[in-house]
Amino acid sequence: MPQRRPLGWFPVRRGPRRQERRGDAPEYSLDPRADHEEQAPPVQQSVIDAAIYVDGRRTGAPADLSDLAELHRRTYARQGAMAWVGLYRPSAAQLVAAAEEFGLHELAVEDAIVAHQRPKLERYGQTLFVVLKAARYLDEEEEVRFGEVHVFTGPRFVLTVRHAEAPDLTAVRRRLEDDPGLLALGPEAVLYAIMDSVVDGYAPVVAGLQNDIDEIETQVFDGDPAASRRIYELSREVIEFQRAARPLLSMHRSLAEGFDRYGTDEELRRHLRDVADHATTVAERVDGFRQMLQGILQVNATLVSQRQNEEMRRLTEASYQQGENTKKISAWAAILFAPSLIAAVYGMNFTHMPELHWVFGYPMAVVLMVGLSLTLYAVFRMRDWM
Repeated sequence: MPQRRPLGWFPVRRGPRRQERRGDAPEYSLDPRADHEEQAPPVQQSVIDAAIYVDGRRTGAPADLSDLAELHRRTYARQGAMAWVGLYRPSAAQLVAAAEEFGLHELAVEDAIVAHQRPKLERYGQTLFVVLKAARYLDEEEEVRFGEVHVFTGPRFVLTVRHAEAPDLTAVRRRLEDDPGLLALGPEAVLYAIMDSVVDGYAPVVAGLQNDIDEIETQVFDGDPAASRRIYELSREVIEFQRAARPLLSMHRSLAEGFDRYGTDEELRRHLRDVADHATTVAERVDGFRQMLQGILQVNATLVSQRQNEEMRRLTEASYQQGENTKKISAWAAILFAPSLIAAVYGMNFTHMPELHWVFGYPMAVVLMVGLSLTLYAVFRMRDWM
């Protein structure tokens, strides 16, 4: 086991006080002495479970983390001894206290404190630091909820830091305790079980996203105006899911490269390769979902454009018909206006007015009205107004 370091082994960062910097950046001083004024709760309050395992069987579970570390030091010389500590949403001071017991690298601890890390795998000497993104599909909300877990594995210890409800590491611990042969393979077996749980949790998410995509296709072809918004929201979830699943492929390659160097058991290698196969399947499905959504978005844009063009055509036809009707009404109004004008002239009661006492005055007025109306009718007919 790495030698336990003194309390102040983290570098002290000079600069503004911690409470003055929280609004500026998520990363702040990791010096545990900076938390003394805040009176942080003891690390035991964030411990979900802690136990010593020898040959895959639980031999002790002290309530105090320092007692567990002491027990771990006493059993460290025994072949197959391993400590496994699970923390749930620890504060910075709590995580620093736990890290001191196992001599973790300050950069890895800083990432675990800040959280919201991308999935990754990094080695710090004999210690392996792994960040995993778990995912859950919520049927009622029809959305994907993501969680984050950090795993530190050393030669004889495992420290897990969970920042969300998923994955359920209690179930992972029970599974391994029911299989002492697998748990006896050491910290890498615990890492395998956690990765396997995370990847298995992706299956319901894949099924839920597939169902959502099928529903969106129906919405698009039914002309639902809400389809565009749902495509956008689902695309964001698929991208986030892709960011969680795809890094697992490179992580498994990194683990495979260290099989021979770190003497990984052959049976454990098979288990890890099985997880890699499942992760590859998930990554391929997610890539397919993203391409499908891009295609659906293009189809939706095409259908919306077609509907708009059809609507514009109908509006144009309606406007043309209105214009035709207006021309006909205007033509008849002009035809009827000519006789009315003539009749209005002869309807004026003036004493000295030509044609009033003429014998052919009335026939002339009638002929004039009929002739002018027929002339206007012929003109409008020639211009297709009638």
